[in-house]
Amino acid sequence: MQWTPLHAKIHQTIRTRHLFEKNHRLLIAVSGGQDSLCLSKLLLDLQAKWDWDLGIAHCDHRWRADSQANAKHVENLAQSWNVSFYLTIAEQPVKTEAAARHWRYQALTAIAQEHKYNCIVTGHTASDRAETLLYNLIRGTGADGMQALTWQRPLADHIWLVRPLLETTRSTTGQFCQDLQLPIWLDITNQDVKYSRNRIRQQLLPYLQDNFNPQVESVLAQTAELLQAEVEYLQQISEQLYRKVVVESPSQIPEKIHRRQLQTIPIALQRRVMRQVLQKMLPCAPNFEHIEKLIALITAPNKTQTDPFPGNAIAYTQGDWIYFVT
Repeated sequence: MQWTPLHAKIHQTIRTRHLFEKNHRLLIAVSGGQDSLCLSKLLLDLQAKWDWDLGIAHCDHRWRADSQANAKHVENLAQSWNVSFYLTIAEQPVKTEAAARHWRYQALTAIAQEHKYNCIVTGHTASDRAETLLYNLIRGTGADGMQALTWQRPLADHIWLVRPLLETTRSTTGQFCQDLQLPIWLDITNQDVKYSRNRIRQQLLPYLQDNFNPQVESVLAQTAELLQAEVEYLQQISEQLYRKVVVESPSQIPEKIHRRQLQTIPIALQRRVMRQVLQKMLPCAPNFEHIEKLIALITAPNKTQTDPFPGNAIAYTQGDWIYFVT
């Protein structure tokens, strides 16, 4: 085994961030691209130090003519590494990025549950983190969207999604694969600029690197890391406040919100509480306008009401409370 600085870095990251424990069963999501190959090789080389039981999973979305050949390529790699291999094929071709991501995580979770894996490990990098921050910022988001791609999060009971490469750029994983002569499968869809993320990757980030900051990927990834800690703190406080001011009902729509108690609370926490309320009652994700409609009721005159939210619920003020009717 060739021990590189990247081996040392990831080994230290796993220890300091407590990403895995000894004897864990790790299911590596492998597309065949440079990031997932780099991840697989690192975990294979570190396996002896941690006594992990590794498996490799590949998801065939069926949206490329070479998808079967891609899957076979990954299977051959797993066999050459003497690692268990699992393949899931979409029943119908997945048509959008969002649908593909949703289906992929469902498929990976099902494999992990069936074969008793503790963690699903993906090769998301600092470059992916930077792209996600820009993608969500352009679409419109708060701090939560810009801190997306966290180091770990629960997917199901006793199964965690873990991303050990979030401080490693795509250029580093590419150089690692080149140095160790790992057989990268080139996904031609990554070059197709009809996809928003590819335009960010192929056009926007290179422009920012050339004209503003050569280290923009790392800087944006660090920004996401800072936001993650702040979002976690704000979420803890807002959940405590939610339990204090919101009276829930047996239905998805709360019975009422104590608006007087919210009047002395900072606006950032007011918005988080209202977003939690709307997340439970709306058939879609709440947007800025939905949240601000509820915020306005905190100080509105008595018997003020909103126009209908998606799903036709209406909020109105009565005394110290905000009530909901459908």
